[in-house]
Amino acid sequence: MTVDATDRFHAKQGRTIARWSLEAGGRQLVVYLKRHYRLPWWHGLLALVWPNGCWSPALQEWEHLEWARQNGLPVPEAVAGGEYIGPWGRYQSFIAIEELTGMLALHEAVPLAASRLDPVAFRRWKDGLIHEMVAIVLDLHRRRRFHKDLYLCHFYVAEDDTGRVPDWQGRVRLIDLHRLGHHRLTRLWRRTKDLAQLLYSSDVPGVTARDRLHFWRVYLAADPLGWVARWLRWCIRLQAWNYHRRRRRKLARRKS
Repeated sequence: MTVDATDRFHAKQGRTIARWSLEAGGRQLVVYLKRHYRLPWWHGLLALVWPNGCWSPALQEWEHLEWARQNGLPVPEAVAGGEYIGPWGRYQSFIAIEELTGMLALHEAVPLAASRLDPVAFRRWKDGLIHEMVAIVLDLHRRRRFHKDLYLCHFYVAEDDTGRVPDWQGRVRLIDLHRLGHHRLTRLWRRTKDLAQLLYSSDVPGVTARDRLHFWRVYLAADPLGWVARWLRWCIRLQAWNYHRRRRRKLARRKS
């Protein structure tokens, strides 16, 4: 909790994340260290009397990542995690997740591929990528698991794959599963929000209306309950518009 990690450091609302490189015996391990400094005291009390309950955000994310790996979902590996209880109701937690070395988030990878590939190859590149993304998202949704932070920047691909058209199967990774949840009664709303977040975040150079439509058609065709998602399409678009509206308001407040 006290290590001085400043590479790609980001702090927000009592939590921090930073890239941390460790070396020993000629070997190197690079992780992203997430630390939570201010957690509710009553969560600490629950953790004290029920230590297997995963009351801290770090251990919750650890549990989500382990569930995903056991079910064949392409996620990074958690290498360490822990929590501290006390004194005087203090409750903190951390998790270290192995870096996806040599990989880029899609909001960076798509524009890079657009600059490296000719238009025909770039279109094939995106089509194959869309099929793999749909497979990952549907794998979650069929299990009634929802990411709840499903933005384009949370999908990762190898930087080397931006200069060629690869076989995409097994080459995409999904990160930030800290909010992953299992929802039965509210699954339609959760599905709507996941897809709306992806639609909202797709406004990056290289992504076109044709790509968004192609994703939607592939998703509907692959989902046995595609007719349900078809009925939700207007809700998805409305929710995506709502995300855009909130972002404009935040930017306006910052300027004023």
